[in-house]
Amino acid sequence: MAASFDDLRGRIGEWNYNRIDLCHRARKKQKGTKMLNIGVDLHKSQFTVCVHELKDARETRQYRTRPEGYAEFLSKIKTWQETGHEVRVGVESTGNTRYFKNVMETAGCEVRVINTLKFKVVNESVKETDKHDAATIAEFLSQICSEESEQMRRLLKVRQTLVRTGVVIKNQIHALLVGIGMEDKKASLQSKKGRQRILDALKETGNVLVVQPLIDTLASLEVNVKKIEDEIEKLTKEDKVVELLMTIPGCGKIGAWTIRAHTDDIKRFSSAKKYSAFAGLVPWVQNSNERVCHGKITKRGPEELRTALVQVVLGMRRCKKTTLAWRLMTRYEMMKRSKGSGKSIIATARKVSCIIRTMLTNEKEFDCSLMLDKKIRNTADSMRNLAYIA
Repeated sequence: MAASFDDLRGRIGEWNYNRIDLCHRARKKQKGTKMLNIGVDLHKSQFTVCVHELKDARETRQYRTRPEGYAEFLSKIKTWQETGHEVRVGVESTGNTRYFKNVMETAGCEVRVINTLKFKVVNESVKETDKHDAATIAEFLSQICSEESEQMRRLLKVRQTLVRTGVVIKNQIHALLVGIGMEDKKASLQSKKGRQRILDALKETGNVLVVQPLIDTLASLEVNVKKIEDEIEKLTKEDKVVELLMTIPGCGKIGAWTIRAHTDDIKRFSSAKKYSAFAGLVPWVQNSNERVCHGKITKRGPEELRTALVQVVLGMRRCKKTTLAWRLMTRYEMMKRSKGSGKSIIATARKVSCIIRTMLTNEKEFDCSLMLDKKIRNTADSMRNLAYIA
């Protein structure tokens, strides 16, 4: 069923490029060239196209997301171009947006990807000015990540699925062993020797066929996880961002890969606050008159990035010999006593995101000396000097 023009306008917005060009330097149109703005509502099986050259000249049509559908739409675009039109396509950000974008760019169309959840702010805004609308559009236009980052995200997603499946299988094996009265330890399934020991014990009770398929599946999952990690290792070989992230105490390869994949280009974040907001680690803020309310974190950004930053904080906690005297961890321990571990970990993760943004922007390694309080550091140095003199 084709979407109505009003529905498309609500989801994609009125494409007034006089406003967009205030923030985006577009190519100057040749004399006599007419601008044709096309809004696309993209889905898995079909996409609805809304074309309007002038405010009152609108055309809505539906195409299938198949080779013949794309060919038909490209043929239509070619017809418009031959009649002296410059075609610009706006498409919402979905799972198959990159493929659609690549297909359209082969026809010489300029494609802009839009975050539809936030682009709607332009239509609903009470401050309807060119400058304000252009700034809103410029802020909320989405960017497609690089091919390399997207490939890393796919590999990490598959790895996560395999690891979680492995955890489910391990829990099932533990439950089976407890059910037949066997002594079981958490680490018994971590090594080949431990698994073989379990199978040998089960042979005596005649229950080996209950666990054998699960252990074989577990071994197969681990082999595939290793292959994925090797592939990511190749993709990130000599990657400067991963090398910088690995200098943070408590940040391992998986965490560094995840942050690298979901951050992509750090230069698109003009401040550390915006990077924290992208990760969804900032609180909701609602202001009315003199009343200011702060809620829970927004969780608007990639869940994987937010989880990786939390894992970095937990890794720092495990490196107590290095991080015990850090201001960051001292503040964490103080907050933990008053607000609990959950809120304190999230607050620390937000600070870590600010540190990471500064590191990657300046292309500098993590400096542990900057984490120490200057007064405490000076006191410690003076005590060392006194001890040395004595």
